[in-house]
Amino acid sequence: MKFERKDLPVGTPVVGMVGGGQLARMTQESAVALGIQLRVLAEGPAVSAAQAVADAPVGDYRDPATVTAFAAEADVVTFDHEHVPTELLRALEAAGVAVRPGPDALVHAQDKAVMRQRLDTIDAPSPAHQVVATPAEVADFAKRVGGFPIILKTTRGGYDGKGVWVVDGPEDAAVAQAFGSGVPILAEEKVDFVRELSAIVARSPHGQAVAYPVVESVQKDGICVEVTAPAPGLDPDQAAQAQQTALRIAGELGVVGILAVEMFEARDGRLLVNELAMRPHNTGHWSIEGAVTSQFENHLRAVLDLPLGSPAARAPYTVMVNVLGGDVEDMHLGLLHCMARDPGLKVHFYGKSVKPGRKVGHVTAYGDDLDAVRERARHAAAYLTGTIDE
Repeated sequence: MKFERKDLPVGTPVVGMVGGGQLARMTQESAVALGIQLRVLAEGPAVSAAQAVADAPVGDYRDPATVTAFAAEADVVTFDHEHVPTELLRALEAAGVAVRPGPDALVHAQDKAVMRQRLDTIDAPSPAHQVVATPAEVADFAKRVGGFPIILKTTRGGYDGKGVWVVDGPEDAAVAQAFGSGVPILAEEKVDFVRELSAIVARSPHGQAVAYPVVESVQKDGICVEVTAPAPGLDPDQAAQAQQTALRIAGELGVVGILAVEMFEARDGRLLVNELAMRPHNTGHWSIEGAVTSQFENHLRAVLDLPLGSPAARAPYTVMVNVLGGDVEDMHLGLLHCMARDPGLKVHFYGKSVKPGRKVGHVTAYGDDLDAVRERARHAAAYLTGTIDE
C-alpha cells in the first residue's frame, strides 16, 4: 500500500529515517507517542525497523533515485546510520530537502580523517594522528609517537571494531591488512586509557542544545557490551569538560539531532575524543528508561526543531547491558525467569535472528545501589544468552 500523507491527521510531521536497524526501531516508540509519522527506508522487508514501522519501503541507501523518492515523502530526512554517500546528501540538500544532520556535519562521522582535521581546528583534544599511505609512513608515525604499538583505522566504513587494527611493529600482518582494505588509512597513537566514556548531546537547528550525563562504556572485541550512567567516580570537573567538549563540537560542526562523542579517559588525566556518531547511539540506550527524555525522543524533537526535553537522569544509576547472540536461539524462553526475578528490569529485543556476537537486544536496570543495579542487568543478559542457567 502506497504511503499517502492525506491519510494522516492534519499537521502530522513526517520524518524519514534512512536505515532499518534497531535505532530506527527504537525511534518508532517515541514517534508514536508524539504523533509523528516515522518513515523508514529499510534494507529488507524483515529488518529490525521494518517489523515495527508500517509500510517501510525497501531500497538501497546508495541509490540516488531511491533516496530522492523516499525523501520526497518526508518533511525532514535523518539517519539510522552514517553510510549514505555524502554527495547524495549534498544533492538532496541542494534540491531543498531538510537533511538533519546535514552533509557538512555528517561527513565528520563518515570520514575519520576529515573528523580529525576539523577537530584539530577547534582544539578538541584528540590522540596524535596522521593519514598514512605506506608502511614506511606507518613506521615514521610510530617513531613520532614513541614507538609501537599504534592503531590503524580505515577512514570510512568501520564500525563495531571492524576496520581497526592494533599494530605491534612495522612487519605486523595488520599493516598489510589495513592497506589491503582499499580505503585511506588513519594512524593514531594507542592511548593508555583507564576507561572509555561517552558524552551525548542533542542540538536543534536554531542552536538549542542539551547534554546527557557522561557515561562509562565497556567494549569487548570492539563491541559495546555495557554502559553505566553516570560514569562512576568521574570527577565533576572532568564530566563538565566532556559535556562542554561535546556541545562545542556539535555547535562548531552544525550538528542537528543526537551527537555521541566517544572519549578515552587517559591514565594521565586527559579526555581524548575517539569517535563521533551523529544519530542515536548504543551508549545512549540507557536513556529510554533512565532519563526524563530518551535520546530517541530528543533526536526527533531536534530534527523537527521542537524544544528539547530534559536529559536528566531519573535514578542515581542506570546500567544497560547489550544482549549478544550466543548458543540460545530462542531468547524469549528466558523472559519468564528474568521478569519473575526482577520486576523492575526492562528488556528490549530488536527482532533479529541470533548469531554469535550479534547485538540482538539490551536490558536495562536502574536504582540507588550501583553494585546491585549492575548485578541485575548483567544477570539478565547472561541468562537470556544462556551463559548462566539460574
